[in-house]
Amino acid sequence: MPFARLATATTPTCHIGLGLAAVGRPGYINLGRDEDLPAERTVDALRERTHELLDAAYAQGVRYFDAARSYGRSEEFLADWLRGRPGLDDIVVGSKWGYTYTADWSTDAETHEVKDHTLAAYERQRAESEALLGDRLDLYQIHSVTPDSPALADRELHARLAEAAAQGLTVGFSTSGPAQADAIRAALAVTVDGEPLFRTVQSTYNVLETSAAPALAEAHAAGLTVIVKEGMANGRLASPHAPDVMKEVAERTGLGCDAVALAVVLRQPWAGVVLSGAATTGQLASNLHAAVVDLDDDQLARLATLAEEPRAYWERRGQLPWH
Repeated sequence: MPFARLATATTPTCHIGLGLAAVGRPGYINLGRDEDLPAERTVDALRERTHELLDAAYAQGVRYFDAARSYGRSEEFLADWLRGRPGLDDIVVGSKWGYTYTADWSTDAETHEVKDHTLAAYERQRAESEALLGDRLDLYQIHSVTPDSPALADRELHARLAEAAAQGLTVGFSTSGPAQADAIRAALAVTVDGEPLFRTVQSTYNVLETSAAPALAEAHAAGLTVIVKEGMANGRLASPHAPDVMKEVAERTGLGCDAVALAVVLRQPWAGVVLSGAATTGQLASNLHAAVVDLDDDQLARLATLAEEPRAYWERRGQLPWH
């Protein structure tokens, strides 16, 4: 398991990873993103921003970096950065397949990504990822599995993924939507020759959307590494958009709402890696303060009142505009 590399890390931030969804393409759904990125979002401008973030993250102890085929040029930007650092052997690189980026570097495209969990999509995107990342790719995840995903029942796909695992690639999956718990449990039941197929799960969890917690605890107990995404609810938990309760708790800690939001996730005993989706080095530095936030029982209880009904949460997320 590549995540064993993180077990030897001693920095407070070793359990925080950097996700590249917000900087690998000009358009994304995070709130406030229109102010976060350069006015001219050229490929070179976002490549430079991505490299700045990767440099800052590594310097501050981050050791997991997360990309996807559908995050625009995120794999390309990450591969460029890695090529300049051939001796960097203490990091874990993950990517995802199952969505194709279709916006053609536009922020106002009608469709930004298309989902396809077939074997043909896996073979095509695996070749694309390998062409960029080569043997630096440690983890390959099925992107946004839902309970009705054909990837959960495709035995031929499972066999191919098991072959990749036998050759040293860690195989995982991510989830999204109001039925994340059902998707996680269904994926935990997938086996090849009697052995569990998946070794990692990446799911949305934050103080607004807590429904996957029991299933993630089960995944952790089964030996999977749990990666948490969207710990800040696509910016809804960052200033100035955060609920008043979050702002009040943050003021008491002397740190930002973002650090408090991520600290709540880091406290979960099943959370192996919690992703920062920072788009600026300032945001990243603030996010990393999550590792030292100390929350008391009263503060945690107040934050727990923010949880929303899953369908309402995901409906609101689906309405966020692409900036």
